[in-house]
Amino acid sequence: MKALVLKNIPAEGPGTIENGLNALGVPFDTVELLNGQKPSDAAQYSHVIMMGGPMGVYEMNQYPHLVAGAKILEGFIKAGKPALGVCLGAQMLAHVLGARVYPGGRKEIGWYEVQMTPDGAKDPVFGALKVNDKPVAQVFQWHGDTFDLPDGAVRLASSEIYQNQAFRFGNGVYALQFHIEVTPAMIRDWLKDDKELMLETGKIFSFSDEVYPAYSKRAAEFYTGFFKAG
Repeated sequence: MKALVLKNIPAEGPGTIENGLNALGVPFDTVELLNGQKPSDAAQYSHVIMMGGPMGVYEMNQYPHLVAGAKILEGFIKAGKPALGVCLGAQMLAHVLGARVYPGGRKEIGWYEVQMTPDGAKDPVFGALKVNDKPVAQVFQWHGDTFDLPDGAVRLASSEIYQNQAFRFGNGVYALQFHIEVTPAMIRDWLKDDKELMLETGKIFSFSDEVYPAYSKRAAEFYTGFFKAG
């Protein structure tokens, strides 16, 4: 077993996903797509994880690295291998599976609750994100785009603003609109220069510190399920 991590920008790395891989003893390689890097042989990897980024799937003509990333994801899906998409990565999975990706009406930035569908709550991997065994996940969001549910996919979670917060395709493809990988340090780094949220960042930072110990345990259980299921 060996995982491939695809990054779209340097700042959006694997975070707690890396912690999960290390805890499980799963080796991995990281590829910086934006810098033109490509895996020498994608077939050698058992799992692929695509991280987030500020660009949109509909901007592929401006960001050719997204085209390269889409081809890699498509290869894993066709081979029946597990794939995990986070934020932009989730939108890329939706795109590869034939769904529309487009700008949403509002941005979600900060900590939100998403409601699990019945399928999401009983999913052996996604269900690990339940808070106090309720069909609710507490997650960090930073996105303005959204996507339609691909044909054949199973919706796992929704929010008040966006119906499609997470889906599963087949047994091993998981798309998460939210940032499961965050740590408090990552959140501080991402928001340090954000003028729009200046009045809210203090609250976001303190809340991140408060919820992180329990949140990171739920994320670790998700990673265990995802990597062991594959």
